[in-house]
Amino acid sequence: MTQDAWLPIPLKEFQQLPDGLNYLFWDGEQDFPGDPADCAVYVVPYMKPQAVRARPLDEMRGLRLVQTLTAGVDDMIAALDLIVPGVALCNARGVHDASTAELALTLTLASLRGVPGFVRAQQQERWEGGFHPALADKSVLIVGYGAIGAAVEDRLVPFEVARVARVARSGRASARGPVHPLTELPRLLPEADVVILSTPLTDTTRGLVDAEFLARMKDGALLVNVARGAVVDTGSLLPELESGRLTAALDVTDPEPLPAGHPLWQAPGVLISPHVGGPTSAFLPRAKRVVVDQLTRFVNREPLRNVILTTGSADN
Repeated sequence: MTQDAWLPIPLKEFQQLPDGLNYLFWDGEQDFPGDPADCAVYVVPYMKPQAVRARPLDEMRGLRLVQTLTAGVDDMIAALDLIVPGVALCNARGVHDASTAELALTLTLASLRGVPGFVRAQQQERWEGGFHPALADKSVLIVGYGAIGAAVEDRLVPFEVARVARVARSGRASARGPVHPLTELPRLLPEADVVILSTPLTDTTRGLVDAEFLARMKDGALLVNVARGAVVDTGSLLPELESGRLTAALDVTDPEPLPAGHPLWQAPGVLISPHVGGPTSAFLPRAKRVVVDQLTRFVNREPLRNVILTTGSADN
């Protein structure tokens, strides 16, 4: 029996899809493109509300692969009780590295060099110079050293930073130097001028940037978040911003979207972008490559890439 694969990218966008599956386009519309029970491969719609992405899961009784187009899979992990056992949940490692790392550098440079103030002055036709910090000679700490964290470091190198420290869930060696475990954060935080968050949202990292974390950051340090909003405890960050001791550049917030009237909008020293690390012109070609490669592996019964977990496994 032919199995269905639901894709959120129009089929005409692909030059060729592997034989062996019946391909259907679904990008979160109200009507399903076919019977969810016939779906074996579900490529999750990108940039749709969690309720939309999870809606067909409990009817997908023949599901074998859930492929996200995001680096984080926290939304699908939250819906695991809807997914039948034996399903591989895979993320889109490699799709967002370039664009998210670009944004991390953009936010860092814009915040350090005072670009938001220049924009406000331009709108008021005021010529306002002044002294601003440079990224050169700064010490940078990257918290979350996966593919995106490594891509951030690649882009830091030409800016002549003094030092890059790397932190991940567990320590290891990397091509650029040691990656320290999370347990070493208390020692590393006071040394960093810029702290860039690129860690996935897990039970371990939820609220990681709390009052204690922030208190260990040096006076005048910049916090950059291109991870997930809930990695940072907003209630703890606000007093540090309002006192002027720290500054922040945030592509993600908690809550998100940030509602009108929230104090974070008007907090001094904060630059906010509306979760735009991934959706750029770099997304579609990389997403298509990941989807085609994963589908080819699936139909040929080859090992899948970027498997985060298998539902029903004792390890979950």
